[in-house]
Amino acid sequence: MASVLETKKDIILFDGVCNFCNGYINYILLHDQKNKFSFAPLQSKTTLELSKEFQVNFSKLNSIVVISGNRFLTQSKAVLYILKNLDTWWSPLVNLGYLIPGLIRNQLYKIFANNRYVLFGQANSCMVPTAEVRSKFLI
Repeated sequence: MASVLETKKDIILFDGVCNFCNGYINYILLHDQKNKFSFAPLQSKTTLELSKEFQVNFSKLNSIVVISGNRFLTQSKAVLYILKNLDTWWSPLVNLGYLIPGLIRNQLYKIFANNRYVLFGQANSCMVPTAEVRSKFLI
């Protein structure tokens, strides 16, 4: 696994015990043909290290987080950023999502995030990456 200090990629922090979130990460892994992203569960040492660096407790945000350089994105902005950077035919259509005001997008995001365990369930522990994608996960 890669070190958080060595990566030049955007880092996606995700809820490692959320079944939906793990499915979303698997979708990203499948479509990240440009190898743009690295990943770390919110429950990891990497997230603690990044929380100290950014002076934000990422694990308390109840959101997926994208760290790109010296900035971070959360909630709907993070989701749209990720989708826009994937190698799919419909990625350019993601720009339409930005036409919805951020307050509305984030309210919808919060409703979904607060109900994701009820809708999709929760694992007892974080996902274990397969050997072929392990290098994309930060320790």
